[in-house]
Amino acid sequence: MSENNLKVENSKVPAEEIKNPELKAAIEKMQEDGSKPNIDAMITECVKAKFILPANVKQTPQAHTQNGKTVMSSATQVQFRLLENNQTKQKFFGVFTDTDEMNKWNGVAGSHKVVTDFDSLAGMVMDPKSGTEGFVINAFGKSVTFPKPMVISIKQQYDYMRRKKNIIANGTQVKVGEPEEYPIDLMAALINHLSTEPQVNAAFLRMIEKDGKTGYFIVVDFLGDMDQTFEGIAEVAKPFIDDEEALTIMPFTMEFARNAVKGIEPFYHKEQN
Repeated sequence: MSENNLKVENSKVPAEEIKNPELKAAIEKMQEDGSKPNIDAMITECVKAKFILPANVKQTPQAHTQNGKTVMSSATQVQFRLLENNQTKQKFFGVFTDTDEMNKWNGVAGSHKVVTDFDSLAGMVMDPKSGTEGFVINAFGKSVTFPKPMVISIKQQYDYMRRKKNIIANGTQVKVGEPEEYPIDLMAALINHLSTEPQVNAAFLRMIEKDGKTGYFIVVDFLGDMDQTFEGIAEVAKPFIDDEEALTIMPFTMEFARNAVKGIEPFYHKEQN
């Protein structure tokens, strides 16, 4: 077991009120029958759930200047307890569906109980400073492990479905193909922009027809904040397109996006150090 000092969004709901019967039932059903519908149902419940994350909370002295004088105050330091795989030595956040499950972890019964959710956990897992490879739900009961690639994929898919623009809405009639002529000026501007975005690994360009309207389709392999990444791309592309509807952006983690660029070379690929 080790510790991690990252910040987490803490819910105001008391830990003792966190129960998650729907998630626990979905986990049990998936473990009995690992069909895709059961896996998807478990993931849906996970995204909706609140979790308990054990932590050590310490008060540390901190000096700051006030009215020209040095004043000492107390700062709160939160260290999250981590699980470690004995064979691979990989570290994972250990989260729990309720206090009974958390108390199965010897030595953490007296720990501070941080109440968090999937979005916050995903942000912590994706933070390079975390040093973790995912998170485990109920590690000492009927457990489920969410490795980092799975966390990233789920986070991006749900973030995409929450977006309102530059997306493919449900029910849209879509065709994807090769541009008749590549927009060199647009691609050059995007390459210049993406080279300043360290979280973007690669980007692909295709043409897309949505409900009879043709535009550009950009697939992005990235980490980090989707809105920030996509809005940056849209802003750079604005001078080269007729209107906002002429641009569609999608994360590479979406199955539709991966299929659309299968066998296609990215127009941008981050240089490896």
